Amino acid sequence: MEGDAARTHYERLAVRYDENWNYSPEFVSWMTENLIKRLSLTPGKSRLLDVGSGTGLYARGLVEHAAVAVCADPLATMLEQLPADDRLIPLVASAEDLAAGRVRLPDDGYDAILMKEVLHHVGDPAQVLVGLSRLLPRGGRILVAMLPSTIDYPLFPAALDLFRERQPSPDSIAAAMNRAGLQTELTYDEFPLIFTIERYTKMVRNRYMSLLASFDDAELEAGISEIRRQHPGPEVRFPDRFAFVLGVKA
Repeated sequence: MEGDAARTHYERLAVRYDENWNYSPEFVSWMTENLIKRLSLTPGKSRLLDVGSGTGLYARGLVEHAAVAVCADPLATMLEQLPADDRLIPLVASAEDLAAGRVRLPDDGYDAILMKEVLHHVGDPAQVLVGLSRLLPRGGRILVAMLPSTIDYPLFPAALDLFRERQPSPDSIAAAMNRAGLQTELTYDEFPLIFTIERYTKMVRNRYMSLLASFDDAELEAGISEIRRQHPGPEVRFPDRFAFVLGVKA
């Protein structure tokens, strides 16, 4: 995880992580189905490594289509919230730790590696992808699920500007996978989200996105006031568009 600020953000967020992200069971199901489809998991057989798994919000569904899911996250406070399931194996480790071989994994290799919204916290994504690709057998898959370079979220301008500044482009991640020797495919899908303005501004106030940790309380309240000015109605509606970068080891 890049920087102490990001670590502090997620440590503070850990106790209510699922409250913020489980805002829509339909969204979680939609995302899980997209991940399953692209990872080509085999029930009872596939070994999955979920890098940056957090509380295992998606590993819980994915493991039903695999044999085991190693849930790796740099924060033990996240992993402590994994459900009691022998197939979900917690591992305190960052993406950089795994790529560099600094931690011992339960298995020598993995059929599928998932990185959902992780690489924007990594200092050198290309190097991490090279290291993780070594854990794949022939035909193994790495899937990076990430937001695109620009988003249509109903945030305030300073937050959207900061997102554009920090977010790596899916094209650059696909190019890094190619350089790592993976056969790469980039696709997009989106899900329509609807929130009451009260629920959405509560999520913003809780800093549900890591970039919101860059704003102090006064700046955040000013930003929420701007969101309410831009969206005076009872609801906000916007598409949650994701890029899926898939790399297959030849």
